[in-house]
Amino acid sequence: MSKLAVLDDLLERYYQLHYHQQPDLLRRLQDVQAWQKTRMQRTHAKQFAEKQNILMSEYFLNRLYGGPDFDALADQIARLTKYAHKAEKLIPDNAIKTGTSGVELAILAVQLDEEVAMQLLQDFHPYEALTDDMMRDTYLKLDQGEARLKQLALLDQLGVSLDKYMRSFMVQAAFKMCKGAANKYNFNVMYDFMQDGFLAMKPLKSAEKFVLDFTKVERQIIEKVHSGDPQPFQ
Repeated sequence: MSKLAVLDDLLERYYQLHYHQQPDLLRRLQDVQAWQKTRMQRTHAKQFAEKQNILMSEYFLNRLYGGPDFDALADQIARLTKYAHKAEKLIPDNAIKTGTSGVELAILAVQLDEEVAMQLLQDFHPYEALTDDMMRDTYLKLDQGEARLKQLALLDQLGVSLDKYMRSFMVQAAFKMCKGAANKYNFNVMYDFMQDGFLAMKPLKSAEKFVLDFTKVERQIIEKVHSGDPQPFQ
């Protein structure tokens, strides 16, 4: 069985999301994603501002939490799986596994935020500006606590994999060798997705530590939301 087969399942999940066919839902989803990014920037301002963390924080916000070009990335991944036998000869196994984890996280983030967007459309005017109170109430109504904790657990695993597998000279050399082929066969969006990850890791002593510092605070927020704290995002 192809090591890239799991990507087919992930892409099927992604293409089944409702917002692809519902413009109103897409607009509200984008509102939710913008609120999420603003909230994370505020919550993690000190961590994100540290010089060595700037690139990784941007990667989190713009890649793992709903990047604007994810549709194009998904299309390129779908094409890649059709040539799995060739791709697997070029891409190291651990790089495939780590890249797949990043894609899974990005899709899960969109999936969870779409649920929030759908609930907001039911409960509020579609153009009403989002507030912390609206988001807290919606999280509680959806009871996403366990799903959000799963998201953070996957993120912790990704941090470990980044340190363990993606810092090796062989992996980075193999990746650089693929650049010409990526441009030639129009896989540039996917290549950039991975390249941004490599660049974000470079200033860090440990990607795992960066992730653990981030997820520790996010778990505290989830606990506050579900314990009834009236201002969990402060």
